[in-house]
This record gives sequence, structure tokens and C-alpha cells, in this order.
Amino acid sequence: MNAFETSSLDGKVAVVTGASSGLGVAFAEGLASAGADVVICARRVDRLSDTQQRAENLGRRCVAVPADVSRPEDCQRVVDEAMREFGRVDILVNNAGLGPVVPATREDPQDFRRVMDINVGGSYWTAQACGRVMKPGSSIVNIGSILGMTTFALPQAAYHASKAATIGLTRDLAQQWSGRKGIRVNALAPGIFPSESTGAHDTAQLMWRVPMGRAGELREIVDPLLFLVSDAASYITGTVLVVDGGLLTN
Repeated sequence: MNAFETSSLDGKVAVVTGASSGLGVAFAEGLASAGADVVICARRVDRLSDTQQRAENLGRRCVAVPADVSRPEDCQRVVDEAMREFGRVDILVNNAGLGPVVPATREDPQDFRRVMDINVGGSYWTAQACGRVMKPGSSIVNIGSILGMTTFALPQAAYHASKAATIGLTRDLAQQWSGRKGIRVNALAPGIFPSESTGAHDTAQLMWRVPMGRAGELREIVDPLLFLVSDAASYITGTVLVVDGGLLTN
């Protein structure tokens, strides 16, 4: 089989969290374009319908489930709905996240915990629910960030800590599940891409750190995701795939 054949997701079912905006929308649409049926979830239910329509326009089935991934029972409900509709879960993309900008001396404890509960807890609880039903050959991708490995000129202690924790979570789940359950677990670490969070900040001042001299395009983060969840990456687990235009070299 060639790379194109092993990259096909025909017949597979993918769960995407945080699919109401930004990268989550692009991931859901990309998975559908590669042949997967998709289960999407987010807190902002009103915005899920657009993502659902995008996936269905590509000829795939898409189920939208309202969920707050910081609540383990919501994560379980998403997976239960996937099993009820499709009878399987082959792919999980843990994309839901918060990235507030708050000086460390003024951050409220409740806000810090909220970031950790969604960015780290949400990834863990959803992976846990999926891990109970996934068959060998399944794949989990946690959406991290290069901010788990470096810093920008923005005060984001909670976000940085959560993305560093996501890397640790990825490696531990890979160690637990790759051999025993046949579930590969990897992380994708985007650099600067168009999204709801980056749109709220002036990223132009950071371009000097990017050797390629520009922000990434959505297809340039979707394609690596499709690679990681496909059989083309069947011997890759426990790794962090950085997609940043070379930013981490500076």
C-alpha cells in the first residue's frame, strides 16, 4: 500500500472536542474530507451547527453533542453518543482549550483551575472514555502548543503550564496503551495559526522568531493531524509533532 492508501480514513469514526471554532472546525472538516464520520462537541452549542454542516457537505455523517469537557460525565456522554450512532470510535482529537492572558500576580485561582480543568482534565477525561471502547489501531491526538516548550511576550502561565502537562499526559498514555491496547497517543504542537485565540492578539510582533516568516495556514496543521491519526503513522506513538515554521529554532 502507498502513503495515499494508508492515509485514508474511510469507515472510521472520529471525535473532535472544541469543534465550535478555529482549529477544531478545521480538524473536523479535514477528518470528514479524508473519509471519517465525525462526532463533534463544544460548550457553545449554537456554533456547532456550522461545523456539522461543513462535515455533512463533504458527504460524511456528523453528530453534534453539547459538552463541557471539564466534566467527566460530559466526556463520557460524548463517547456514549458516538457508540450509539456509529458503534465505534477510532480517532480522538483533544482540541478543546482556553488561553487567557493574565499577569501572574493578578490571576484568580478559579480561572487558573478552569484552564487546567479544560486543557488538561478535558483531554484526560475524554481520552479515558474513548480508551474504554477503542479497538487496536485507534489513535488519539492531543492538541498541545509550542507554548508547552517556549514562551511568547504574553503572560499566560496557566496556558503554558497546561500545554506542558499535555505533553506529559500524551507520553504516559502512549506508554500505557500503545502496547497493551494498540492505541497510539501523540500530540500536535501548533505554532502561530489563525484561530479565535490568536486573533485576539497581535502576532505580527512574533514573526521575527519564525524562520519561514509567516503564520501557518489551516491546511498546514490539518494535514499533519491527518497523518498522525492514519495508518501512515502506525509506528509513531508518544511523540510531539511540532508544526511551527521553525519558531522553536529561535
